[in-house]
Amino acid sequence: MTEVGMARASGAARPPSFTARGARALFLAATVAAGVTVTGCETAPVTGRQQMILMSDSQATEMGLAAYQQILKESKISPDKAMNERVRRVGQRIAAVSGRPDLPWEFNVIQDDTPNAFALPGGKVGVHTGLFKVAQNDDQLATVMAHEVGHAIARHSAERVSQQMALQLGLAGLGMAGSGAQLAQLAGSAATLGVVLPFSRKQEAEADHIGVIMMAKAGYDPRAAVTLWQNFGKLGGDRAPEFLSTHPAPASRIQEIQALMPEAMAVYEKSPKAPR
Repeated sequence: MTEVGMARASGAARPPSFTARGARALFLAATVAAGVTVTGCETAPVTGRQQMILMSDSQATEMGLAAYQQILKESKISPDKAMNERVRRVGQRIAAVSGRPDLPWEFNVIQDDTPNAFALPGGKVGVHTGLFKVAQNDDQLATVMAHEVGHAIARHSAERVSQQMALQLGLAGLGMAGSGAQLAQLAGSAATLGVVLPFSRKQEAEADHIGVIMMAKAGYDPRAAVTLWQNFGKLGGDRAPEFLSTHPAPASRIQEIQALMPEAMAVYEKSPKAPR
């Protein structure tokens, strides 16, 4: 469950759609065109991991909005009102405890059979209709929504773009926003970079960690995360060896999430929204 695609995580044979590829490419291209502001080290929520992010929050939010609008223009929003309402209700409940209720959160259901979800900077989240093959109740859906919200509040997209820009231009060039020729060259390769910019495995694990804590805080049972990934494992399908993928295999993900259960259950038991 990532911005790039739960389809890869589940081993689905179908390649990522525009939602996965085009959004990332558009975000990177727009970022390069606008230039960046060096903001240096930041700290990820929940985990406390130090991050290098070379763009401001407002810049990332603006770029994420542009990419999201493009997705909505080229995709079909599900006409299922009940499904959209369910996703928005669960998403807003998680966003409310995310520490960033100020973001312009938006949750939509995209008509697409792949079991996928994505997040873009600034709180724009999309869920494919195919996700409901594996998310069989609100607690399991909350696992996905909290994971995606986790990517957004940890600013993982801006972090990945910053890493790529540092590689392309060098930190010295970034300090001056790069020369016109350098920026043009990077913009020219943005589409390619957009395809190969999945979240790192470290970011995926971090979004899982942030997600189970947030869903617990919102009153959703974090044990549902284990069931969700068991459901993904049952989908089967061919998948590359785990070390070749940025997405952990479902079995590894389950093991890591189970290790987080004592922390998550302690939060869940204190949540005023948890069922009594």
